[in-house]
Amino acid sequence: MGYAVVLGEALVDLLDAECEGRPVFRQEIGGGPLNVAVGVSRLGGAAEFVGSFGDDVLAGRIRAFLADAGVGLAGAVAVGVPTTLAVTTHAGAEPDFRFYGEPPSYGLLTADSLDLALVEGADVLYCGSIVLLCPPVLAAARHAWSLATGLRVFDPNVRPRLLDGPSTLDGLREVVAEFAAGAHLVKLSEADAALLYPREPVEGVAAYLRELGAGTVVVTLGADGAIVAASPDPVRVPAPKVRAVDATGAGDSVMAALIADLLVDGEPAEPTDWHQRVAFALRVAGLVCESPGGAVSMPTRAEVLARFVD
Repeated sequence: MGYAVVLGEALVDLLDAECEGRPVFRQEIGGGPLNVAVGVSRLGGAAEFVGSFGDDVLAGRIRAFLADAGVGLAGAVAVGVPTTLAVTTHAGAEPDFRFYGEPPSYGLLTADSLDLALVEGADVLYCGSIVLLCPPVLAAARHAWSLATGLRVFDPNVRPRLLDGPSTLDGLREVVAEFAAGAHLVKLSEADAALLYPREPVEGVAAYLRELGAGTVVVTLGADGAIVAASPDPVRVPAPKVRAVDATGAGDSVMAALIADLLVDGEPAEPTDWHQRVAFALRVAGLVCESPGGAVSMPTRAEVLARFVD
């Protein structure tokens, strides 16, 4: 089994909480791609995180957290800015994010700072998330995408708070189309699909991304499961029933589970194999939803199998 390179952001989440009857914020390590890297490692895969960190105490905590999780840091670079904060509040289980820190510590990876050998040697390359709104990192992601010799996976992971107008959304749509065209797997949420392609049903979005060139498209639907388009006929895969308290990191855990399986068994030969893998990934996400936080909730494979007994 080889390794996955996960290119994207790492930051610190401040999660809405309560202590002794007073509202407080609980600090957790976060960032969608960071969650993916940790999830891959916890599920038994090897992951290398590629991105930029700040130069403060919080950045040190992020590095230590990733190292403790077994995630490689050979492709990570340090930049001279404070670590970006994502203040996370909830309406129900779904998180809402507001970002603080300019320039963002996660947005300063450049194409020149890529570890080319690390990228070229990866069996799976993940790109996506909010770093694609940062020109330096977008250039680095494009370069990595062009160097990849293994499977390429993509997740737009859209954050509406970071879109400052229709032109930004139009530009993001172009970037999504560009990466989807060369992806073996695209994973996006129902909310991503609705924002990028308003009034288009999720099955239509999945079909469109496959027409662009994506091999397989998975659209997560929260408690309703996922749409899997591994052939011209999309299939709905149900999610397990869980006691959800926090959906932070749930979509990232689906991506992590799919990458971990790609590392072990490669790309499925049949659409039904994708359906089975997505069913397992939704179980991983269900377990994540039963605990607060994102990366800290990523389970091991044994924990998933113990929680959901066939």
